[in-house]
Amino acid sequence: MKQNVVIIGAAGRDFHNFNTFFRGKAEYNVVAFTAAQIPDIDGRAYPKELAGQDLYPDGIPILAEKDLVQLIKEKNVDVCVFSYSDVPYKRVMNISARVNAAGANFMLLGPKDTMIKSTKPLISVCATRTGCGKSQTSRRIVELLMAKGLKVVVIRHPMPYGDLNAQKVQRFATVEDLARHKCTIEEMEEYEPHVVRGNVIYAGVDYEAILRAAENDPKGCDVVLWDGGNNDFSFYKADLSIGVADPLRPGAEVSYYPGEVVARISDVLVINKIDSASLESINTVRENLARINPTAIVVDCASPVSVDRPEAIRGKRVLVVEDGPTLTHGEMKIGAGIIAARKFGAAELVDPRPYTVGKLSETFRLYPNIGTLLPAMGYGEEQVRDLETTINNTPCDVVVIATPIDLKRIVKINKPTVKVSYDLQEIGSPNLQGIIDDFVRKHHLK
Repeated sequence: MKQNVVIIGAAGRDFHNFNTFFRGKAEYNVVAFTAAQIPDIDGRAYPKELAGQDLYPDGIPILAEKDLVQLIKEKNVDVCVFSYSDVPYKRVMNISARVNAAGANFMLLGPKDTMIKSTKPLISVCATRTGCGKSQTSRRIVELLMAKGLKVVVIRHPMPYGDLNAQKVQRFATVEDLARHKCTIEEMEEYEPHVVRGNVIYAGVDYEAILRAAENDPKGCDVVLWDGGNNDFSFYKADLSIGVADPLRPGAEVSYYPGEVVARISDVLVINKIDSASLESINTVRENLARINPTAIVVDCASPVSVDRPEAIRGKRVLVVEDGPTLTHGEMKIGAGIIAARKFGAAELVDPRPYTVGKLSETFRLYPNIGTLLPAMGYGEEQVRDLETTINNTPCDVVVIATPIDLKRIVKINKPTVKVSYDLQEIGSPNLQGIIDDFVRKHHLK
């Protein structure tokens, strides 16, 4: 008997779960996706070209998660599949209770049914929370592989917020490709650091098609690196899996979904931010990881910050602009920009909240605990304009930009700026150099 299904998502894992588990199976009828976390991603449809025209000639609607209970009842839904990440267990089970109370089953899909096997050696880099330092860990691994003369192709966790058909398979090799694909600020923050280093990165919607394209990239491919997002586990079966944990949020590695999955299945666990977390918090994370994954190799790391003009910060009133998702559903209260402002002697952190407009005001309403800093939200043109206006409205002496991209290329800022950068720094041994050396030998890479 055919079962009616709703996939509860946020424009990423939800589409992948459909593609790998439900697509082409006549015994299931996916009546809708629901959307959360990301603004303005509901009201679209998963197109028939991606869903399969035989079973879904009209595509699949994407609706707001707030209407989930009504949807279950109206569509006689049998199963709801939870399919997004960086969520506390309390919220996961709250949604499960709503689903069960409405009469449907609650489902979580795991690696066996969703991971795709590559024809190339594959390294996955994931994290226990958004903002752990996964991106700089990925960059460090790419640098180690490229130093050996290997051609590395990166595949990034999805962020398809535009035309889903056009975003089926996306390839980024230059900064110009970011504009051509109409990337959001969030997408640019993840793609740009790779392309400026000279390696190719793929993303999109259909991750089997993406993987096959990456394996056959025109520039060549010796190794595929999965650069994960949020605290999701890999879409691909890894030959070496690396998970990053954050001692600035101790305990999250065992209390967020699916971050604990990442911690449990990783071959290597990176404890990052050793330089900015307390010893007590570091030990809490270390003990939790040892308890749930005692065989993993543990690598201690720091992410030291540097700025291009430290003298511009000292004694000044500063507005700190940080990576958006890290502050919103990542729930971070302090990032690289705050650390840099304090380290280099800022006189005052200016609170942007009285000066926000439009979508930025809405962001602070949805996430009231962000604090005295500004998330670089830019999921659409309107939000980018509101970000620019908010920055320019805020009375400060200098703007401290701690996003991974050149934000001044995207928005016009009417006051002096300072750029913060940060890279991964391993402390002692074991270290990533030795781990990558072993990986290269094991897979006979030259």
